[in-house]
Amino acid sequence: MRLTRHRRWLVPVVAAAAVGLTLTACTGDVSNEDAADVDCGPYEQYGTFEGKNVTISGTILDLEADRLVESWSDFETCTGIEVDYQGSSEFEAQIAVLAEGGNAPDIGIVPQPGLLQRLAAGGWLIPASQPVEDNVDEFWSEDWKQYGTVDGTFYAAPLMASIKGYIWYSPTEFEEKGYEIPKTLDELTALSEQIAAEGEHKPWCAGFESGDATGWPGTDWIEDYMLRLHGADVYDQWVTHDIPFNDPQVAEAFDAAGEILKNPDMVNGGIGDVSTIVSEAFQTAGLPILDGECSLHHQASFYETFWNPEGGDENTVASDGTVFAFLMPPVNADDPLSVTGGGEFPVAFRDAEEVEAVRAYLSSDTWANNRVSLGGVISANKGLDPEVASSELLVQSIEILQDDETTFRFDGSDLMPGAVGADSFWKGMVAWVTGQSTQDTIDTIEASWPAS
Repeated sequence: MRLTRHRRWLVPVVAAAAVGLTLTACTGDVSNEDAADVDCGPYEQYGTFEGKNVTISGTILDLEADRLVESWSDFETCTGIEVDYQGSSEFEAQIAVLAEGGNAPDIGIVPQPGLLQRLAAGGWLIPASQPVEDNVDEFWSEDWKQYGTVDGTFYAAPLMASIKGYIWYSPTEFEEKGYEIPKTLDELTALSEQIAAEGEHKPWCAGFESGDATGWPGTDWIEDYMLRLHGADVYDQWVTHDIPFNDPQVAEAFDAAGEILKNPDMVNGGIGDVSTIVSEAFQTAGLPILDGECSLHHQASFYETFWNPEGGDENTVASDGTVFAFLMPPVNADDPLSVTGGGEFPVAFRDAEEVEAVRAYLSSDTWANNRVSLGGVISANKGLDPEVASSELLVQSIEILQDDETTFRFDGSDLMPGAVGADSFWKGMVAWVTGQSTQDTIDTIEASWPAS
């Protein structure tokens, strides 16, 4: 089965007539007979809407889509709203076209602040209602709120989140061979070189293939190196183009990543030569670890889902389990914890009470705990109990996101203009890993940056 990342089938749906944004107060008993088996107390605040339907589209597919649908089952029962979800690996490419043609879903789960800004600039988005904003002010940091805000107008609350920069490995292999978790980037390099010298397999396995979005996993490597090598201030300058994309500091990050990704001694374990990074689907790229054909794989916290693609539990994610992960280390062991990450934002294309009721629920601590308890994902919602997460790693990830001492920076390519972050940067990673020089790559990406 081909797996698709939660970040990336869209069925066009015609939006219904617009109505007001104010949420309807609950009138007491719900008419849905199924509600007798559900505690509707947590859902009374959203009101009751008999016969109302809300359509949602996004990039979430397969097992994660099933769990998403399950996360609002009780909400549907108690409010009477039928929520219809369709996922698409082409969502990002299609949603603006659908919006312009009046065929957008009621809600689109957008995985990029840059895309959210583009949709807002097109005049297609409905500002968030007060209940949504109240939830964000209570449960999310100001930084997260700003990602859903354009020119002072608040359009969308955050939904799920992920931490980038995890390096997946086999705890059994590390114990048997005496490998230590690297505490610095130099120690990571030394470990990689040790595994390569032992000659049993290439240390790293990687895959950039993701349909029209092929290349995005490579951008995560560059972002992690930018943050660790140069710090949050330079990272921010890079993302906002206060320094050009071809700045020497960016070149340094590319070259550091290239010591692994472009090195035939380092990749592509269990898959092939360096060129196979482009053709190997990101969803399957880490699985050679399970067969002892590579030792290390760079991918976000959400990759937990892909170790058991059929939804089983034969591969456990734990420090003493089948697989686990450590964060890409800093330059110095005592550097403050800095992580990159991503998330999604449910934007509205139809002005209706039932649409805002759904969005208010999705921005709540109730939804966050319901969804995370189903497994495979996390959220930066401060009302989320980390202990409901499905693995030791995800508990750790939530605690990192909720820690005020963590330096968190959103995925850089998701913040950049679409012409760069979702186009030339992705394409540049493909060209670069297949032989193009660092300088030519970053010069080409820089030339693509919009003039205004």
